[in-house]
Amino acid sequence: MFLGTYEPVLDDKGRLILPAKFRDQLANGLVLTRGQDYCLSVYTVSAFEELLAKLQQAPVTYKEARIYSRVFTSGANDQIPDKQGRITIPASLRQYAGLSKELTVIGSGDHVEIWDRKKWDEFLVQNESSFADREEELIPGVF
Repeated sequence: MFLGTYEPVLDDKGRLILPAKFRDQLANGLVLTRGQDYCLSVYTVSAFEELLAKLQQAPVTYKEARIYSRVFTSGANDQIPDKQGRITIPASLRQYAGLSKELTVIGSGDHVEIWDRKKWDEFLVQNESSFADREEELIPGVF
């Protein structure tokens, strides 16, 4: 499980040192791809394969499912972190997420998200009050 918030920097070669808490879970390989809200999502290989299997269950006649699957998988990049726990974020994914040098990396349960720090801070400002003020169940029976 991935939890917590970290603030690493992106080096001049587009490399990110993964937070120490995440390295063991990602050491054998990961898949980096486009995420929702213009962040990047990082999955273990097995979690990515499970998600991909679910996506492939949608009928090919569902246009929205085809579009989502194409965008999601076309940006996917599989890699193994180096001995220092670094991964290289391809230029196309850096551009998609608008990444600058300062990043925020968050654990989102089954995956990791990589955000430009300024965009993450703006996201929190825009969304924390709706989280704190929630009066109805978001997912019935869960919370």
